[in-house]
Amino acid sequence: MRTAYSVETVRAAERDLMARLPEGALMQRAAAGLAAACADLLGRGYGRVYGSRVVLLVGSGDNGGDALYAGARLARRGAGVTAVLLAPERAHAAGLAALRRAGGRTVGITDADADMGADADADTAAVAAVRRADLVVDGIVGIGGTGGLRPEAVPLAEAAERSGATVVAVDLPSGVDADTGEVRGTALRADLTVTFGTHKPGLLIDPAREYAGSVRLVGIGLDLPAEPELEALQHADVARLLPVPGAESDKYRRGVVGIAAGSARYPGAAVLAVAGALRGGAGAVRYAGPAARDVIARFPETLVSDRGPKHAGRVQAWVVGPGAGDDAGPVAEVLAADVPVLIDADGLRLADASAVRARSAPTLLTPHAGEAAALLGVEREEVEAGRLVAARELAGRYGATVLLKGSTTLVADPKDGEGTAVRVNPTGTSWLATAGSGDVLSGLAGSLLAAGLPARDAGSVAAYLHGLAGRHAADGAPVGAHDVAEAIPGAWRDVMRG
Repeated sequence: MRTAYSVETVRAAERDLMARLPEGALMQRAAAGLAAACADLLGRGYGRVYGSRVVLLVGSGDNGGDALYAGARLARRGAGVTAVLLAPERAHAAGLAALRRAGGRTVGITDADADMGADADADTAAVAAVRRADLVVDGIVGIGGTGGLRPEAVPLAEAAERSGATVVAVDLPSGVDADTGEVRGTALRADLTVTFGTHKPGLLIDPAREYAGSVRLVGIGLDLPAEPELEALQHADVARLLPVPGAESDKYRRGVVGIAAGSARYPGAAVLAVAGALRGGAGAVRYAGPAARDVIARFPETLVSDRGPKHAGRVQAWVVGPGAGDDAGPVAEVLAADVPVLIDADGLRLADASAVRARSAPTLLTPHAGEAAALLGVEREEVEAGRLVAARELAGRYGATVLLKGSTTLVADPKDGEGTAVRVNPTGTSWLATAGSGDVLSGLAGSLLAAGLPARDAGSVAAYLHGLAGRHAADGAPVGAHDVAEAIPGAWRDVMRG
């Protein structure tokens, strides 16, 4: 399980550890890990550390200190290290002294450089140094930063992006929000982020995740609470949660999932939801809706009914809403059932919020950003910019578990405020942004609900398998939703093999 903790929790753990260590020891641990990561990159990309050109972008405080001490280590190995001081009067004094003793040089952000040649009229020495660098270390802002980069740092970020240099962020990219993953202005985009002690939520959630590049975790000995802010399942976690039939299992013990989906206009939504349910391990699938002929033609093993969910027969869970159009009747019938219910697509718009809150059985809502925005009464851009906030808000407002789909899918439980971590899905591919992909996910998650998984586990395991199936099916090329459904068994086997 990969975990992430809030800034407040990390700061408290750091204070406790520093009280037990010699002064400066914690920063030296972080700097050693950062320098090792930089040396690895230089060795792979340029074949050496000696003679490489390293530029440190140094802000005030400990984040800049980490960069300076790491720069000193690289300078002692023969790298040419230049520190660009954005706030010279507040730069970490001991780190700055260490860099200078190791042979590093410093420039301010407004210094002129007589050796810049043709660039002298256009660039300061700082920008010119970044343009010539092999590796740029972003130590501008630490985990306590809010908002985007300050104006004086923006030219440096732009120069780093244009330079072709490898960019390494210290703890997290400057300009992103460590706790929420929001980016409220210009941020520095990294190829690698070296983070200390634990992941921060912003490293796992878009849009900030896009700025982090690859993430390397350096242990520094923090004693962290058992309950994180955010967690991401890995293969072993999913394997432990997946339902596997035993010798005495029959189709009813494995779980019967009901699918109330599709319409005359959108029969394919029903077919794809059923496909996801069948590939997700359900012992049987009951379909109730107007697309029975299409479903049976594709999946003759499906049990069909045209009398609505209430008369479809016994199920252990319901999936309602994909392609439902404007018929609210099936949604109301499903919400009245005393079994777990997954609501997706049109069902989210048709479901009565008070009826959802009144349910005693688990409810799982699976909106994308646009649907979540409509439910919250905000613009889609607001949800996309603050995905963690939106998922938590929806879970609390509806008293339901929320699976917020997107580039990083989040699963938030309504009891989040009482200690349940939000889960972020680490699998997937941009090729999953295709019509019907969400219908497959709904059926898959519904089958896991029917097998007895709690809503939080069903949602997060389904998202994991769905994302992995998307990778397998696409393999770097366009993919259809039906291909994703067919790839689920392969993803399942992949997980079980570890």
